[in-house]
Amino acid sequence: MSRYLLTLCIAFQCILISNQATAQQNKFQLSGTLIDSVSGKPGEFFTIALSKDSTVIKSAVSNEHGKFSFSGIVEGNYKVIIGALGYKSKTILVKLSRDTDLNKILVVSSGNELGEVAVAASRPLIKQEPDRIVYDIQADAESKVLSVMDMMRKVPLLSVDADDNVKLKGTGNYRILINGKPSGILTRDPKEYLKSMPAAGVQKIEVITTPPSKYESEGLSGIINIITSRKMDNGYNGNLNARYQSPGGPSGNLNFTIKQGNFGANFYAGTGVWQVDGVKITDARNSRGVAIPSSLNSLGFQQTDNKWAWGGGELSYEIDSLNLITVEINPYGGYNQQNLNQHFDLRDGSVLSSYDLDGKTRYEWGGTDYTFNYQKGFKDKKEHLLTFSYKFFDSSEPQTNDVMFNNRLNFTGVNYRQDNVSSSKEQTAQIDYVNPWKKLTLEAGVKAILRRGDSDFQYLGFNSDQNSYIIDPAQSNVYGNDQNIFGVYNTYTLKLKDWTFKAGARLEGTYVTGNFETTGTSVKTDYFNLIPSVSFNRTLKNSQSLSLGFTQRIQRPGIWNLNPFVDKSRPNFEYFGNPDLEATLSNNFELTYSNFKKGSLNLSLSYNFANNTQQEVSTYFPAENLTRVTSFNIGKTRLLGTNANFNYPLTAKWNLNISANVNYIWLEGMINGVLAQNSGVTGYSSFTTSYKFEKTWKTSVSFNYGAPDVMLQGQSNNYYYLGFSGSKDIIKDKLTVSVMVANPFQKNREYRSFTEGVNFTQERIRENPFRRVSGSLNWKFGKLKGSIKKSERSINNDDTKKSSN
Repeated sequence: MSRYLLTLCIAFQCILISNQATAQQNKFQLSGTLIDSVSGKPGEFFTIALSKDSTVIKSAVSNEHGKFSFSGIVEGNYKVIIGALGYKSKTILVKLSRDTDLNKILVVSSGNELGEVAVAASRPLIKQEPDRIVYDIQADAESKVLSVMDMMRKVPLLSVDADDNVKLKGTGNYRILINGKPSGILTRDPKEYLKSMPAAGVQKIEVITTPPSKYESEGLSGIINIITSRKMDNGYNGNLNARYQSPGGPSGNLNFTIKQGNFGANFYAGTGVWQVDGVKITDARNSRGVAIPSSLNSLGFQQTDNKWAWGGGELSYEIDSLNLITVEINPYGGYNQQNLNQHFDLRDGSVLSSYDLDGKTRYEWGGTDYTFNYQKGFKDKKEHLLTFSYKFFDSSEPQTNDVMFNNRLNFTGVNYRQDNVSSSKEQTAQIDYVNPWKKLTLEAGVKAILRRGDSDFQYLGFNSDQNSYIIDPAQSNVYGNDQNIFGVYNTYTLKLKDWTFKAGARLEGTYVTGNFETTGTSVKTDYFNLIPSVSFNRTLKNSQSLSLGFTQRIQRPGIWNLNPFVDKSRPNFEYFGNPDLEATLSNNFELTYSNFKKGSLNLSLSYNFANNTQQEVSTYFPAENLTRVTSFNIGKTRLLGTNANFNYPLTAKWNLNISANVNYIWLEGMINGVLAQNSGVTGYSSFTTSYKFEKTWKTSVSFNYGAPDVMLQGQSNNYYYLGFSGSKDIIKDKLTVSVMVANPFQKNREYRSFTEGVNFTQERIRENPFRRVSGSLNWKFGKLKGSIKKSERSINNDDTKKSSN
């Protein structure tokens, strides 16, 4: 019910704003660009008021380029009043009789005073661009206490389900990047990392729904880009954030920037702990349509110990005003260890067998990536750039399973161990060229990615006669996978007075070879794809805009999806990759309306379809009482969705944000010769309100609701989230303490996953910790002046499917 009420509320606000816009007639346009008088940087998020006869008739907020504009203004004499915290207010007299551009307007710093007039406005949380939505994390008061995972619940088009899986438009088919680049720590299991990554170290989150051709074509629904890099300025500055969450553990991060002359450096590091004990896990499986029915029921409790750390540095050297070199090094490492004690009852007709399981699974990850960029500028204009980039990435992800059976009844299974030594190496070379003219911008580039993945997996069964574990060659192998991708792209952006056109294409050739060294067999797949991307943006009067976009996207199987290693960490269930998987091609259409007059309103309608999607398939074998799970290219998927986001400053201190996303999805695919079909409504709704009290106090309340996920063979349950937070500046703009309480009325929350096939039904229930309390301390130090260049283009590999494990 709350979902529908929120949707009606958004629709009502949309009608009101639309009626207000229709009631006015466009006469003339007034615009300008704000520039900081000292640093020469654009004046971002300044408030500009337009006054006539001592009455403010319009207001606007400058964008990240310092630009602002008013339209629909009749002829007459006006005052343009410019204000922002830390700057002197400025008043400009304008006699308007035609379209007028005030050009560059210098704004002067004055500590924390506004001078002769104060113009109250909140820094906008959300910005709509032709191909993406941008959520400004630092403009959200809760960013100092919440994790990145919690913040994602607020971002339009994103949702987080009851098992902490991030969804984009209700699906998990997307790519997630950090600063425009893939991160090894996010490859295997991103949710554990995001849950303890402090939002205080993040600048913004971009949801790119129509990725331009410069991006790799991977990610059926789009790209999530987490921007953490801070501006590198003269002098030094830093940010230290320490956080503790219960249940969970401590986490924190440090960011430090220094500049001296033409040399600049940015260093960052972070660490996190996520420890949870007593997580209840239940499995239930029943056969159907067979002469002798069978069933499985289990109850267990899991302990999870997850620890990791990451770090890195970026060095920048300006040879001169036209030549820039940057070098980046990013190491990371960690592990996830799960100890599970579970009791199983298996019934085959009248025969009952049972046992107690003592299982230990340990995932490890570690690696380092190295990036080198050389950027060449040209004298005609600063945006005219040529960039050469090289990246080397080396990682390892070993997994160990140790399974022991106790208290056996009619059960003869042997204890066993599994070792999977997995590693990957990747080299990337890339050239990017950008040349902007007055109205047209050209972007072009070439790229080569050479990947190598290796997996040496062994199964060792316990031999009671020898009192030791013996390797089983039939269940052991060495698998190597080479994936080489060569691409070229070209994009054109045309900016007219009220129109922006962006169109391009990307041609990619992919060559995949999988080798089983033990058996001497191989699998080869080669394919070419021409990926178009087109988007239009029309600027309307009264700060409104309309965008339309189309793009195709590819979902390539990653090494974890191809690796035939059979994960037996859960007895009676086996999980393994499929070396025969092929790429999926999806077609995506999106229409978006935006209004940023005072608050912001975003409404979008999208449709996408694909005919050979990778679908996870569960197959039940009654004779072995076993479910095998892998993926096949069998799916046909259709998704029709709508999204709405409404952000409005009720007062200068009180802000309201409402979001809703509703999708209808159709799925079908042939499983063992039988057509499987499923469809249903997915989506979410969210409500957040925040208030800034006097004397540096801030507080907010958040509520989220999510509909069930729809899968080819089943669905999950719905979920909700309720959070309260508060913060106080102990030392203004320097030291802040924050606290948060989430879901105070319920300790645990069930995540149910129901699956059915022609001869079975099964349900897995996991009771995740739901009630959470956290506190954080955030300290900013140092002083900045001026700015230092960073490479405008760099390596950005976003072309493979993330692991679903």
